[in-house]
Amino acid sequence: MTSQEILTWITGVGIVPVVRASSAEAAIHAVEALHAGGITVAEITMTVPGAVKALEKVTERFGGKVLLGAGTVLDPETARICMLAGAEFLVSPSLRLSVIELAKRYSKPIFPGALTPTEVLTAWEAGADAVKVFPCGNVGGAKYIKALKGPFPQIEMVPTGGVNIETAGDFLKAGACALGIGGELVDAKSIKEGKFDVIADRARLYLAVVAKTRAEMKA
Repeated sequence: MTSQEILTWITGVGIVPVVRASSAEAAIHAVEALHAGGITVAEITMTVPGAVKALEKVTERFGGKVLLGAGTVLDPETARICMLAGAEFLVSPSLRLSVIELAKRYSKPIFPGALTPTEVLTAWEAGADAVKVFPCGNVGGAKYIKALKGPFPQIEMVPTGGVNIETAGDFLKAGACALGIGGELVDAKSIKEGKFDVIADRARLYLAVVAKTRAEMKA
């Protein structure tokens, strides 16, 4: 898939679930639950023990059905390892130009983390496909995205932090192309208790909010 096709897939779904878990096995089950709930995108963070193994196993199991990304990618070496393990896109909580450079070299979409207007523009000029605005909830949430989109309408933004079932629609209306959602969707308690059906149900709720909001925006 081309970078543009991958980006189109992500924006079409409108949600990038951030999967953090205590083991590779738990992360795999979480991705299965998201898929069962209709979300065909998942980001497995490098903070998961055995994260690379989880990427490989999810790729084997869901190749073509789930668009898999690697999150918390902090350096080019990790980025390369994640790509080899099957990651189709890369996400970072911070702005490191060498990571963007490597992603561009291998034609993989990259969503670097940025917060200030200067960081957002720097990320975009360095080749970011979209900018992960993080931690967004701490600096005004949807209102902050709307403020950034004023001077930067051409920059695609994926707010992360502060996105929940109540605020998801507001973020989309503010101009977000997709929503990064962690514990509000894939929560540690449900994973620990093995209640993956809860995650699947929650996935359906978030997809319904995205569909309803986008329909309202077109009307």
